[in-house]
Amino acid sequence: MRDLAVVLASGGLDSCVCVAEAARAADLALLHVNYGQRTQARELRAFQDIADFYRVPAARRLVASLDHLARIGGSSLTDPSREVETGEPAPAAGVPSTYVPFRNAHILCIGASWAEVLGARELYIGAVEEDSSGYPDCRERFFTAFQQAVDEGTRPETRITIRTPLLHLDKAAIVRRGRDLGAPLYLTWSCYVAEDRACGRCESCRLRLRGFAIAGASDPIPYA
Repeated sequence: MRDLAVVLASGGLDSCVCVAEAARAADLALLHVNYGQRTQARELRAFQDIADFYRVPAARRLVASLDHLARIGGSSLTDPSREVETGEPAPAAGVPSTYVPFRNAHILCIGASWAEVLGARELYIGAVEEDSSGYPDCRERFFTAFQQAVDEGTRPETRITIRTPLLHLDKAAIVRRGRDLGAPLYLTWSCYVAEDRACGRCESCRLRLRGFAIAGASDPIPYA
């Protein structure tokens, strides 16, 4: 019998490949979080489509709400009055406006709680440090610190290991890895602003398109 792994699944490219990595060694429990993001409905659809692809039963799909992150604000992903950056970032531009303050900590807390209840031994997240937007909660030292918090804050017999298999890959390597694993990349959604056809201009779209181009592959989702 295989171990159970909780995987944080946004519905995006990176999280889909992370699901594919986890599926190699464990049975899946998939966690999705709505937090008032602009493309919330489209991301949820992608999550359900990916969960269907991997035949994850309804009892092992958790859709949680962190809508207080939208009320807290501070991000152009949750505040429609703020503009999402397009084009190449300026030198020394700093953390982009799409950073949702401390979001990954909130999501990991839910994942760790659910993993402890389920008896899952691993908690996967498709965070990327090497070729990403530079969000502070996507750095290796953040996950190292959070692992200590999980170790200290759960039952003595609980053993949950945080896995970040994509952390030091660039987008092209992630695309190649996803193709090697047979991940359903055509079901994913990465655009920050549109839900019908990806804009192709926001940073998430540009990183994704560049990854597919360098990997010598065509991005299977529609673009405006």
